[in-house]
Amino acid sequence: MSRRRFPLLLPSLIWLATNTLGHSAAPGTVDFNRDIQPILSDNCYHCHGPDEHARKAKLRLDRKEGAYGKNEDGRAIVAPGKPDDSELLTRILSTDPDEVMPTPKSNHKLTDVQKTLLKKWVEQGAPWAEHWAFVAPTKAEVPKPDPALGQVRNVIDAFVLEQLSKENLKQAPEADKATLLRRVTLDLTGLPPTPQELDAFLADPSPDAYEKVVNRLLASPRYGERMVWEWLDAARYADTNGYQGDPTRSMWYWRDWAIKALNDNMPFDQFTIQQLAGDLLPNPTRDELIATGFHRNHMINGEGGRIPEESRVDYVMDRVETTGTVWMGLTLQCCRCHDHKFDPIKQREYYQLSAYFNSIEESGGNDAGGYAKPVMSLATPEQQAKIDTAKAAETAANQERDQLQKDLRKEQAAWEQSIRSDGAKLAEVEWHTLVPNEATSEKGATLTKQPDGSILVSGANPDTDDFILTASTALRGPTAVRLEALPDDSLAAHGPGRAPNGSWVLSEFKMLGEGKPVELLPARADFEQPGWTLAAALDGKDDTGWGTWPQVGQPHEAVFELKTPFRPRSSFDFRQEVNMSFRLQFRSAHKQHVIGKFRLSITNSPAVLLRPMPEEVKTAMAIDSAQRTDAQKKAVTDFYLASDTQLIAAKKKADDAKAAREKTEREAPRTMVMRDRAEPRETFVLVKGAYDKHAEKVECGTPAILPPLPADAPKNRLALARWLVSPEHPLTARVTVNRYWQTFFGQGLVKTTADFGLQGDKPTHPELLDWLARDFTDSGWDVKRMMRLIVTSATYRQSSVIPAGMAERDPENKLLARGPRFRIPSWMVRDQALAASGLLVDRLGGPPVKVYQPPNIWEDATFGQIKYQQDHGEALYRRSLYIFWRRIVAPTLFFDIANRQQCAVKVGRTNTPLHALVTLNDTTYVEAARAFAERMLRQGGSTDADRLAYGFRLCTAHQPTAKEASLLAASLQHFRSEYAGDDASAKKLIATGESKPDPNIPAAELAAHTSLALLLLNLDETLTKE
Repeated sequence: MSRRRFPLLLPSLIWLATNTLGHSAAPGTVDFNRDIQPILSDNCYHCHGPDEHARKAKLRLDRKEGAYGKNEDGRAIVAPGKPDDSELLTRILSTDPDEVMPTPKSNHKLTDVQKTLLKKWVEQGAPWAEHWAFVAPTKAEVPKPDPALGQVRNVIDAFVLEQLSKENLKQAPEADKATLLRRVTLDLTGLPPTPQELDAFLADPSPDAYEKVVNRLLASPRYGERMVWEWLDAARYADTNGYQGDPTRSMWYWRDWAIKALNDNMPFDQFTIQQLAGDLLPNPTRDELIATGFHRNHMINGEGGRIPEESRVDYVMDRVETTGTVWMGLTLQCCRCHDHKFDPIKQREYYQLSAYFNSIEESGGNDAGGYAKPVMSLATPEQQAKIDTAKAAETAANQERDQLQKDLRKEQAAWEQSIRSDGAKLAEVEWHTLVPNEATSEKGATLTKQPDGSILVSGANPDTDDFILTASTALRGPTAVRLEALPDDSLAAHGPGRAPNGSWVLSEFKMLGEGKPVELLPARADFEQPGWTLAAALDGKDDTGWGTWPQVGQPHEAVFELKTPFRPRSSFDFRQEVNMSFRLQFRSAHKQHVIGKFRLSITNSPAVLLRPMPEEVKTAMAIDSAQRTDAQKKAVTDFYLASDTQLIAAKKKADDAKAAREKTEREAPRTMVMRDRAEPRETFVLVKGAYDKHAEKVECGTPAILPPLPADAPKNRLALARWLVSPEHPLTARVTVNRYWQTFFGQGLVKTTADFGLQGDKPTHPELLDWLARDFTDSGWDVKRMMRLIVTSATYRQSSVIPAGMAERDPENKLLARGPRFRIPSWMVRDQALAASGLLVDRLGGPPVKVYQPPNIWEDATFGQIKYQQDHGEALYRRSLYIFWRRIVAPTLFFDIANRQQCAVKVGRTNTPLHALVTLNDTTYVEAARAFAERMLRQGGSTDADRLAYGFRLCTAHQPTAKEASLLAASLQHFRSEYAGDDASAKKLIATGESKPDPNIPAAELAAHTSLALLLLNLDETLTKE
């Protein structure tokens, strides 16, 4: 069914349809944009619109050539001035269910008024017009309304009064000075005026007193803090990545950049360019790089099993759609899968836009320790010095590794020859049994030499033990030691261990050569018990080791490589033998897991023969090197390099240097930024938006319905950003000014802030919107100038009191016949409470803070993985802007807020009792009420009446009326009586929060005033911008 409804009284209908809000068409004249296009868009474009794949009967009604064309029978679809010859009218007026359009099954049905409008449009010649938002705005002649209708302070009032005159309405009187000061102070700073500011304004009789206030507020640092909030919503800013793991990130540097840019009144075109493409500017500054964090604020999926490329494509699409919403007010999401159903934007054009964002230097993975590359370091000079040192060490280690690898390649032929016995046959490893000169147990076991050179253990069987063996060998240049664990019938389960189940664990294996420690490497083991690897026998830990269970009753062996073959003590040592000793440690927590029979052997064969050699390498080694395929050559070279202990050590050193550099970088502040790859990615139309279903290849480009890029524009984000803020672009200035208007009036001149397309609402005051948009660009995109223009208009300064009958006639205040009145956002409610209490910490920028929050919120949402660690002290009283925002669990004390998971440019406003559960019970508000009560008692005067009036004025900027004062006094007496006999409850109430109550004020009296302060903080006048 159509979204637009008309009353049933036909005469009134036609008048309303041709004289709707915000248009100056002559009475009786049908306007295409205002009257006809909404009908066609709602009821016809789904089947006869831009999407060629969904288009029926090859009929396109969203373009002039289609509507003025002919059907297959040669009959005109729309015959200007000839309703009887127009197939469109024939079909919509038909009563035949097989002929009528829209078809019954479409669930769309035109009203009588809509049919009448279409017929009248054709009778009047069917004049066609492009959708208003796709035509560049122009400055219409400023109207000169009758002075009797109201005051014209600037151009805004002229256009508004002109519209009011058509409705036989007048401007509302100006709001009183106190109301006006509170309104504009909240609007421009997000905080209420102080008593001193209020007194100064009320005492200033000068005609420009209000303008001076506006200038002061625009110059306040609080201005940027207030105005950035909606930009954070649009940018989907948060302090975590989102999704299940939801790791923390540091994007608050970008948030602080945006605050500063707003306070500095950075022109909006530069504000745009720096955020979309600051990294592509010539010699970008640190701030310009931080600015690009705008498009790194999206969620990042680091969940296990997620395909990084799928995530990366999601991020690209998010940037396209966010750009479309924020700068163009277009709903591009559906173009992921098909042409837009209503707006003239093709799927192909969507992916042309995506090409601008498709070459970011990112993988799609969470590949930078909770961040995703590209990442920018924000190190201090001291931190940067450490990073530079770590980088230099990494560079040196890499060079050492690379040089060694280069040198080794030259020696490969000699290496191959060294491991052959003759011809192409690989040499066999020759093991020489070491017969110990001495073998002892430190815990009293008996070690007996066997004829085969093995050692059999018997006698005492302690829980743990160490064996020490000494031996001599004439073998020169030993390269490895072999330990054989042997079964024996004397052992339980035939061993090789002495445990009742035949198991054993070698905790550590140590060797001395000529009295000096010999560094060993794990070469191979024929079997490793799960969790008990050979490498663990060399890690220096008693609670780890090499084990072979459950393979008991059978032999096993392990080979330990000597990292550096040891030599005699000196070149003058002519002894034939060298001495060595071994320590076998069995210190596992598993009792009696000591080896029962073993043998040691030694070899000087090339170390490479000790390791398992892949069959493909063995095959390649049997072939002359000149005859090997490229794959065989690579296999041999890779095995050779991977077998060299020096290169292994050099690689480890390089890896350790890299890890050290990354650790040093992680310790320094970092933030995510934009940076393009050296080689751009190819971009394709994706079938149904699937990341891996490529269709047509496309390049950077913009929708054809909008002005083209300059012919010489580069294919990068900088060109896109400059195109968005070019004077001829019809959308950016309109969309931006509309959001500013929404900030002050609660609703934009175009209600559908995120949709300026054919399904969006039409502007209530189109000439005013266009005038403001063009003035915005003409002023050099001066944001504060636009803010000043709006808040100094008589339209803004009107009283918000609703005249009799206007609530029914214009409930949404589209006509602007009164001032804005709506509940302030929940974040502003909190800041206002802190300001009234005197607790507010007025400090600009910095890391996010963790304020009061009910227990187990984060824990429940993260399955206990993330625990909430509340901050203390001043952090608890920072402005709401700085509260830590976990993506999957927003701050609990806010309501009616954007979820910060997608771009949001308009947040709904609700009114439920749940809100009061927060503002009456949350620790923040109860503590603020107690501090507010102390402020009233200390600063408010000597009588109850004075203190209550002081508190009321802090919240509302007004003195209470006699009736209000009486109600407040009665409430205070009620609270006093409640706490007079309940000292425990009084003390419990005033102890809420971390700030300490004033011990000089009796608990019952402070509790009574706290309850009264809480009442004041929850007054409708307090929670509402009047």
